Amino acid sequence: MDELGRKSVADFKLANKKPIVVVMDNIRSMHNVGSVFRTADAFLISGICLCGFTPQPPHRDIQKTALGATDSVDWLYYEQTAAAVLALKEQGYKVYAIEQTQGSISLENFKSHLTQQENNSVAFVFGNEVEGVSNEVLIQCDGAVEIPQYGMKHSLNISIAAAIVLWEMVR
Repeated sequence: MDELGRKSVADFKLANKKPIVVVMDNIRSMHNVGSVFRTADAFLISGICLCGFTPQPPHRDIQKTALGATDSVDWLYYEQTAAAVLALKEQGYKVYAIEQTQGSISLENFKSHLTQQENNSVAFVFGNEVEGVSNEVLIQCDGAVEIPQYGMKHSLNISIAAAIVLWEMVR
């Protein structure tokens, strides 16, 4: 295990994080929440905002997939996702929904879009498993990013979408 170079929780807390925040907009599944925590830990993401009825740690079903990442990754709870988006914007973050919308930016083109901006602090809003990102939140976002998909289905599980987006941002 030492050869893997894993950080302790204390080392993780002190490490320089990527200026990326994940916002979860009314996520139902505790397993999805735990998986996103684990992915956020893997990529040294700054933090997570849990919003609406998104489950919050501590809970054994979150822990089942988080595997301790709820201890390392900073998180906040907001009753309303719109309040989280507003707070992030006030801190200088650009906020993007991960959603298929008219005018959305394809993920493979997003990094070049982001580098044209002065500040690269970015937050990504991931929506409910059935409804997606709420319209109220979509209109507050600085834009939308979509993951290209070529098969019959044109949606991904939130934990998979978060992993793809976060990997693309840190690679």
